[in-house]
Amino acid sequence: MASVIEQCQVAPSPGSAAELTLPLTYFDHVWLAFHRMRRILFYKLPISRPDFIQTIIPTLKDSLSLTLKHYLPLAGNIACPQDWSGYPELRYITGDSVSVIFSESDMDFNYLVGNHPRDAKDFYHFIPQLAEPKDAPGFQLAPVLAIQVTLFPNHGISIGFTNHHVAGDGATIVKFVRAWALLNKFDGDERFLDKEFIPFYDRSVIKDPNGVGMSIWDKMKKYMHMMKMSDIVTPPDKVRGTFIITRYDIGKLKNLVLTRRPNLTHVTSFTVTCAYVWTCIIKSEAAIGEEIDENGVELFGCAADCRAQFNPPIPPSYFGNAIVGWFKEYDKVDAKRSVSVAGSPKLDFYAADFGWGRAEKLEFVSIDSGDSISMSLSKSKDSDGDLEIGLSLPKTRMNAFATIFTHGLSFL
Repeated sequence: MASVIEQCQVAPSPGSAAELTLPLTYFDHVWLAFHRMRRILFYKLPISRPDFIQTIIPTLKDSLSLTLKHYLPLAGNIACPQDWSGYPELRYITGDSVSVIFSESDMDFNYLVGNHPRDAKDFYHFIPQLAEPKDAPGFQLAPVLAIQVTLFPNHGISIGFTNHHVAGDGATIVKFVRAWALLNKFDGDERFLDKEFIPFYDRSVIKDPNGVGMSIWDKMKKYMHMMKMSDIVTPPDKVRGTFIITRYDIGKLKNLVLTRRPNLTHVTSFTVTCAYVWTCIIKSEAAIGEEIDENGVELFGCAADCRAQFNPPIPPSYFGNAIVGWFKEYDKVDAKRSVSVAGSPKLDFYAADFGWGRAEKLEFVSIDSGDSISMSLSKSKDSDGDLEIGLSLPKTRMNAFATIFTHGLSFL
């Protein structure tokens, strides 16, 4: 489905620092046992195979190398002590690099970028797998980023990213992607790289006077025997669907909430959208004949960006994880009774313009993972104020969800 044109390693450009080591904070520890994050950006670009090889590949490699000069940890590894006696850390040394695959596919580009249900397995041809960990004296080194660029001749290009969540949250990754896009668009001219895209590395801003980090690490070590440093990919038997909720419908949902809870002073688009999708997901299970325990606990999980909550605030360009969720609650419920959200309307992946215009479609492939249901949430590609929801469900349940979602909005 995707044949390899070239496989290479891209290192930070000359003049980069020789090495960089970042200790993990308590924001990072909880992601050690988490599945890898996988995203694909699709771009409409009617380009031929020769042009792709002669122009697109060289400029992407050059601009990526320049970008990695600023984002050194993404070219490095997670260094984990062999016996887990010490803290893991992010480590870059000269010679480290990012694995990049350039490939070609004859799949239907328009099918892949549609909103209708599409076979989830089809997207796994366009995301890379992280290389196997390698041993070093006293440590195991696991890469944190891999990239795959795929040509759909005369139709478009996709760029697939796989990263370990320990390296950074969505705010960090979107800044890296947009920085790469800017440098590619403007032929490597770093004057176009705004300050917001230059990472802030000082981990001392994460204060821990109460020893929260040590407490979390002690708990995490209990799960280390379950951890897989290898990147394991298992395409699911599901379909992927995309749903748009307009700002007009969001406004009506907000009004509905405020009429029932008049004491609320502010209701966010994020809250009402997640709440509406969650109820539709639960209703879809009943609609396909599944038995539901009326007294059972349903759990919805989301992570909150804490950068602005610190005193003083952490810089928005802080590199790493600065999001928090209440993971201990997951121990109290069946994973199949939980829904979580990936992404945020504040993170605009669609704005990553490599010189080919805004992306045509964003797919959060990693929402396929696990027994629980995950939804992705992002800004709409075309309209300010609209939101885009991504779901991965068994086909019959996706059909039920789509009917319930559309029907419910029509009655607002």
